[in-house]
Amino acid sequence: MHPAIRAALLALATLSTTAHATLEDDARTILTYGPRVAGSPANEQARTYLEAQFRALGYDTRRETFTYPRFDDLGSDVQVGTQTLTGRAMQDSAGGTVSAAVVRVPGTGTPEDFARVDVKGRVAVIMRGQLPFLQKTQNALSAGAAGVIIINTTPGELRGTLGTRTALPVLGVSPTTGSALQDGQTVTLNVRVQDSDVQATNLIAFKSGLSTPTMLFGAHLDSVPGAPGANDNLSGSLTVLEIARRAANTPIGARSYFMLFDGEEDGLLGSRNFVKDNTALIGTLKAMMNFDMVGVNAAPLELAGTSSLLDTARTAGLPTNGRDIGRSDHVSFQQAGVPAVMFYRGEDANYHQPGDTIYDPQLVRDTADVALKLADDVLNVTPAH
Repeated sequence: MHPAIRAALLALATLSTTAHATLEDDARTILTYGPRVAGSPANEQARTYLEAQFRALGYDTRRETFTYPRFDDLGSDVQVGTQTLTGRAMQDSAGGTVSAAVVRVPGTGTPEDFARVDVKGRVAVIMRGQLPFLQKTQNALSAGAAGVIIINTTPGELRGTLGTRTALPVLGVSPTTGSALQDGQTVTLNVRVQDSDVQATNLIAFKSGLSTPTMLFGAHLDSVPGAPGANDNLSGSLTVLEIARRAANTPIGARSYFMLFDGEEDGLLGSRNFVKDNTALIGTLKAMMNFDMVGVNAAPLELAGTSSLLDTARTAGLPTNGRDIGRSDHVSFQQAGVPAVMFYRGEDANYHQPGDTIYDPQLVRDTADVALKLADDVLNVTPAH
């Protein structure tokens, strides 16, 4: 977006938020923009809106941009008769259209499984499991297949990565779509992909003059294609905003960075870029708190991460869990030696799905309560209210 246009939008948003909107208002506004895929207009609209909210609370803001290559699915499917069934291109798949008969490969796509059927010039349909996606695909290529469809073993569309560019179009599909693919039936496999460079942006809010924060509260703002991302991860982004709101006139607010990362869904790229480009600042941090999927009570609130922070949380009577509860932006900070903890409420049924449209603002407020209590104990300052 042109700087003058962004400035005008920011000024307009700021004028409309002289009194800070409620969490409900924030979510309602941002969800109208649609999925916040890194580099998309919706992603920028959401960031501009939230930047105005931080500034209305008295914080300065700074943007840090970075660019990375991305493989995008432009809308892949498989046509069965008059039906068009959706799927997702496997990351690193070749693009292309193949009209050919389906061959259902027995087992999970081992060389021995392929030896039992003839897939030459046909579309090999394979169940997920046992072997990496790449190995299944390579076995199909060796057997002469013209295309590959991999069926998920759990409900929902299959998203996956091959890890190496392949010469075959490879589509991941749900069990429902998979059940419609009958042996010997002619289908048209359409894998539409594109390589592009994405310009992504991290947003940082802080009190004027603060250059060496001792605490960082962060969450990723981006979502995956097709998913509005109410829980993953607007809930985490609004938790950061809620903490900033409560801490605005406290020592915690004066000593903290509040960050919304971009490119998390493409590999924790926003947090990795921030850590790489701010090495001196990273050394001043006592703790990084990360919030990811905290708006749906799929499971009780858990904290996981660096043991020293978990010990502090346990002493304060806060919920902790020593297990790894998934990769998110806290990992980038842990790998740089910063004590970090992730706040998480489990993987809900709409994870990475079009149904991710609902979150509970009270759960966001409850998460902010826990985070501020932990921050108080880490920084040993007067609690924020």
